[in-house]
Amino acid sequence: MSIKPLSAEHGKFLQKERKYSFLVAVTQIGLLAIVLIVWELLARTGVIDSFISSSPSRIVKTIINTFKVGDLSKHIWISTYETIVGFAAGTLLGTLIAIIMWWSKFIKRVLEPYVVVLNSLPKIALGPIIIIWVGTGTESIIVMALLVSVVITTITMLSGFCQTNADKLLLFRTMNANKYQVFTKLVFPSNIPTLVASLKINVGMAWVGTIMGEYLNSKAGLGYLIVYGSQVFKLDLVMACTVILCLLAGVMYFLVALLEKTIIKWKE
Repeated sequence: MSIKPLSAEHGKFLQKERKYSFLVAVTQIGLLAIVLIVWELLARTGVIDSFISSSPSRIVKTIINTFKVGDLSKHIWISTYETIVGFAAGTLLGTLIAIIMWWSKFIKRVLEPYVVVLNSLPKIALGPIIIIWVGTGTESIIVMALLVSVVITTITMLSGFCQTNADKLLLFRTMNANKYQVFTKLVFPSNIPTLVASLKINVGMAWVGTIMGEYLNSKAGLGYLIVYGSQVFKLDLVMACTVILCLLAGVMYFLVALLEKTIIKWKE
């Protein structure tokens, strides 16, 4: 939706911004095109070994052929489902934990060291334990994605809650607002941008958790295809799955960015 200029100067400013955005988009597309063309030329001329590094044309052929067989769409759906469930559950649980820790200073002081340790712990180290506890299959992979997302969300949201404007907090307290009113009327609404930022981070982290889980334990999914492709030296399949992962993560990030714009318009 185009914004109506408020004045001639504002109109010039908007026009300048549109030109700048168009230039950025063209440059991004051009840079990607150059990389793909150079990659293809190097592979075709034998400068790089196309068996090891593949090439754009071979990746496209692999994607088309795998789609024709019917397997790729199934693997894409399984990985996407696992990621979305882990992403949503991790974000909701992490936000809830952050709320509890903000609400009670005692709980915050007790749990904060554990949250920091969990954040620094490589989540893949928990993979075998999760498989034993949860079992093999989709459930353990979702738990991996959840664990990666929940810690990041907890730390990000708690930091945002604790950094709420002190002057506004003091104003609410002088008006005898209780803790529930302070949170619902000030702390949480003012940290909606923090929540959106957490969602943007979790998009990538949830995919990391899902692929790690599929590396360790799966019979389907893009992570499974990557492991299978590397074991049988089908590196075109590995690169094709990597490209698809980038596209899927990009789509999820775009949807979060769209949500952010919707929230901004709603607040205005």
